[in-house]
Amino acid sequence: MKVLKKQDWFHADGFPIVVERRDPQQPFGLHCHEFSEIVIITGGTGVHITGEDSYELKAGDTFVIGGERPHDYLNMDRLSLINILFDPTDLPMSLGDLQSLSGYHALFTLEPASRQRHQFTSRLQLNPAEIAESLRLVDKLDNELAARQPGFEVMAIAAMLELITFLSRCYRQTRNPTSKTLIRVGETIAHMRRNVAQAISLEELVAISGMSRTNYMRMFEAAMGTSPIKYLIELRIEEAGRLLRSTDQTITEIAFDVGFSDSNYFSRQFRKVHGQSPREYRKRHR
Repeated sequence: MKVLKKQDWFHADGFPIVVERRDPQQPFGLHCHEFSEIVIITGGTGVHITGEDSYELKAGDTFVIGGERPHDYLNMDRLSLINILFDPTDLPMSLGDLQSLSGYHALFTLEPASRQRHQFTSRLQLNPAEIAESLRLVDKLDNELAARQPGFEVMAIAAMLELITFLSRCYRQTRNPTSKTLIRVGETIAHMRRNVAQAISLEELVAISGMSRTNYMRMFEAAMGTSPIKYLIELRIEEAGRLLRSTDQTITEIAFDVGFSDSNYFSRQFRKVHGQSPREYRKRHR
């Protein structure tokens, strides 16, 4: 199986966003890659295979493929698509309040992880007006990447964020019952991120999801690889790391500010994640 390398697809300057247009898509073979892709089907039909499963495609279908996931296209009938290649680990941008959007978590994390279970019925499907707006935003991004004028990185990042936000909002507005289930789980993730310093119980998250406790736990763990409460702790440790790097607050103050009521418990959890104490982490990163 082919593995597509970043150095073969990204620009020599290393900027981690590329737009690839396939009109039509040509046979390629099963492959995976060292980056992620946003795929927007703009015309025709085909079958998307992932090594284990296959899904029918048509215009408007939009989905995200992680780098480690093998995939290919078969039975193509004038299948046209746009790939936005990006390396999420190298994107030089802050997501801002994008992570407060349930549609963002549903489209970029929950749907890819749930695709096999839902047989692709959880995908985003854009209507004609949404396809047109998506293409406008892709053109804006592509033009900046092609011209590479001074300041293009800022403009390309802004266009990428605009596209991601638009697609996330589209997913949030879906009427697809399967997608709505993922949106409800996404709402709990967004709630945790918005209120990371507040006391949040599992019962509260279950209530927000509108699902049974068993179904919520199963779907969350399948998508995120951990339980909701462990994920919340990881968010708090992530925020604590930012405060340790950027402020002079004491360890105890930071522990309280990110939602821990016991600074010793905070330090133990921090060491589990980072392999060092908060004090050692601060010294290394300051």
